[in-house]
Amino acid sequence: MTGTVITVAPTGAESKKVDAPALPVTLAELTTTAKECEALGASIVHVHIRDDDARPTLDQGRLRDTVAGLREATGLIVQLSSGGSVHDPEADRLAVLNAEPEMASCTMGTVNFGDDVFLNRWEFIVDLHTRMQERGIVPEYEIFDLGQLTSLQRLLGKYGLPFGGHVHVDLVMGVPGGMPGTAAALVACERVIRDLPAGTTFSATGIGRSTLPVMLASLSAGGHLRVGMEDTLTYAKGRAVESNMQLVARAVGFAQLAQRPPLTPAQARELLGVPAR
Repeated sequence: MTGTVITVAPTGAESKKVDAPALPVTLAELTTTAKECEALGASIVHVHIRDDDARPTLDQGRLRDTVAGLREATGLIVQLSSGGSVHDPEADRLAVLNAEPEMASCTMGTVNFGDDVFLNRWEFIVDLHTRMQERGIVPEYEIFDLGQLTSLQRLLGKYGLPFGGHVHVDLVMGVPGGMPGTAAALVACERVIRDLPAGTTFSATGIGRSTLPVMLASLSAGGHLRVGMEDTLTYAKGRAVESNMQLVARAVGFAQLAQRPPLTPAQARELLGVPAR
């Protein structure tokens, strides 16, 4: 890889605005954040949305307005989360695709998520994968544990390649209940990724204190990066994150040190098989 795809995940569904005042929860806040992160070097925005009380929601009107607003204000690839919060029903999560994002997440298995369970039944995964094929939406396959890469092999073998023909996975590392956020775990995943279709790419997300080791390990293994306040609210020990831009700027700096500068949104589209607008 000669460049790095940098995804920003600015909000998530877990953190509360009262605990992190810089968390972008309104459409205006999210749009401003996305524009600033694009200017720094991000090429994808991974989106969760909130209601008027800053609580996670999958409201269809808000989802459509968010996709339209981000597409109008930025050139970023708009990637909606089909995970929502761990409490959202499957029907609402499938309906995320009705908002017509360019990309959407597809989590490849059930995982303990702290004290909760993030449920992803096989039938639901197949339904999500095939609907994205039909609607021209490029998936990002979310991997919380090593065995989920084998599930992805099974999915692709039985139901075919995703829309666009390119396979891209995101290794979500450091979630309590999932794989650890370590270089050793990333290397183990990278070896299994080699058995996926030729040209498969991966990014890595380090949750909490695993952010830095995962970022460095991913760059050294040829992977890409995801950062943002969805994944960490701490910039350094005893130091809170000031903004998503702060996290993107650090990721850009590391990518440049690795001599793999950030890809533009247009370059990321070409790599991932996302159609040009």
